[in-house]
Amino acid sequence: MSVPPLNPALFHLDKDHLWVMHCSEGPVPRAGMRVARAFMQKELQPWEVRWEEDFQGIPAALRAEAAALLAGRPEDISLSPTTSSGLVTVAQGFPWKPGDEVLAPLGEFPSNAWPWLALRARGVAFREVSLWEGHRAGAEAWESEPPRAESNPETRLIKAIGPRTRILALSWVRFQDGLKLDLQRLGAACRDRGVHLVVDGIQAAGTLPASLEGLSAFATGGHKGLLSPQGMGFLWTEEPFRQSLSPSGTWLAVEDATDFSRPSTDFDRAWLADGRSLEPGGPNLLQASTLLESLRLINEAGVPAIADHIAFLQTGLLGALEGSIWGPEVERLRLLLQGGRLGSILAFHHGGKGPDRLNRLLKAGYRQGVFASVREGYLRVAFHGYHTEADVDRVAAWLLGPTAIVGDPLHFIG
Repeated sequence: MSVPPLNPALFHLDKDHLWVMHCSEGPVPRAGMRVARAFMQKELQPWEVRWEEDFQGIPAALRAEAAALLAGRPEDISLSPTTSSGLVTVAQGFPWKPGDEVLAPLGEFPSNAWPWLALRARGVAFREVSLWEGHRAGAEAWESEPPRAESNPETRLIKAIGPRTRILALSWVRFQDGLKLDLQRLGAACRDRGVHLVVDGIQAAGTLPASLEGLSAFATGGHKGLLSPQGMGFLWTEEPFRQSLSPSGTWLAVEDATDFSRPSTDFDRAWLADGRSLEPGGPNLLQASTLLESLRLINEAGVPAIADHIAFLQTGLLGALEGSIWGPEVERLRLLLQGGRLGSILAFHHGGKGPDRLNRLLKAGYRQGVFASVREGYLRVAFHGYHTEADVDRVAAWLLGPTAIVGDPLHFIG
C-alpha cells in the first residue's frame, strides 16, 4: 500500500473522471480556487490590494517556493509566463556569434525548438541528434522505434557536441515517449566542454526531485505537474550564466524600481543582478497566487515522496497488464522504470500500426471516464501524487477490457 502524498480530497475529483494526463494539463487544487477568488475580491476593491503584501509579497513568496522545489536559491528564480517564454529569454539574451549552434535531441516539444529556430536570422544553427537506433521525429514520428533500457541517449548527445556548440537544450523528461535524461551526466560533460546545459523541465517539475548541478538554466510552466492554471511558471538561471544574458529591459529589472521616494524618471540605475533582471515586467498576481498555493502543497508533501508514489503506481499498472496483449510493452517499460529512466509518464508505443487503433482505445477510455492522451505514436498514462491504487485498477480494467481485445485493436502491440 502507498498512501497518496497529496490528499485526493484537496482536488475536485469525481468518480466520473479519472484524469491521468497531467502531462497535458494538471488539475488545480481547491485551495488554488480559494486564493484566486480572494485575490479577485481585492481587485473588485483595489484599495484592498496591498503594495508590500501583494504586489511585492506574492512574487517574492513564489520565487522562494520555486527555489525550494528545485533545491536552489530564490535570487536565481525569474517569474515567467510559460516554459517557452523562459527559454526565449535565454535564447534572445545569450551573446551569440554567427556560426554558433544549439544542439538538441531529436523530437523536442516545440517550446524547446522554436526559441532556438528563431535565431537563424542571427546566424545560429539548430542541430538535432537522434537518441537511439531507429529514433524518428517530425513527419516520421509514428515510424519511430521506442526507447529501451539499453538505449544510451546521453552518449549520443555528448559525442555530438562540436566546436561551435554553445548550448545543449533538452527536456528532462520527453513529452511523447516519457524518457528521462541524466542531467548530471550531461551537465558534467557540458562543463568540461565549455557548453551550457539549458533544460525544459515542465514534464518533470513537481514529480521528480531536481538537482541543478551542471545546469545553466531550467525553465518550466506551472500547468502540468505543478498543478496550476496556464500562464505562470518560472526560469532558474545559474548566476554566472545569468550575468552573460541581456536583461529583460523592463522597469522592474533595475535597482530601486519600486522605491517611489526616488523619482521614477531617474534612469541612472544599474540592472539587478538577481533573477528579477530577466522577468518580463509586472507580475500576473492572480496566477502567481494560484501557482504559489500549488507549490506550497507540493513542497509540503515532498517531491521525493511524490516520485516514489508515482513509481509504485506505475509498477502496479505494469504488473496488472503482465501476461496480456500489452506484454512486450510491459517488459520494455518495466526495464526503463527499474533503470531510473522514466518520469511520471508511462508511454505505451503503438507498435507500428499507426494512430487509428490507438485513438480508438483512447476514445473508449473517455467513454469510461478514463482520460489519458496520445502523442506521436504513444498512449500516455501519467500518474501524480494524488492518484490511488484504485485508480491503477481502473486504468488496467480499461486497457484490458473488451475494447482492447474485441475488434483486435491492439494485437499489434510489440
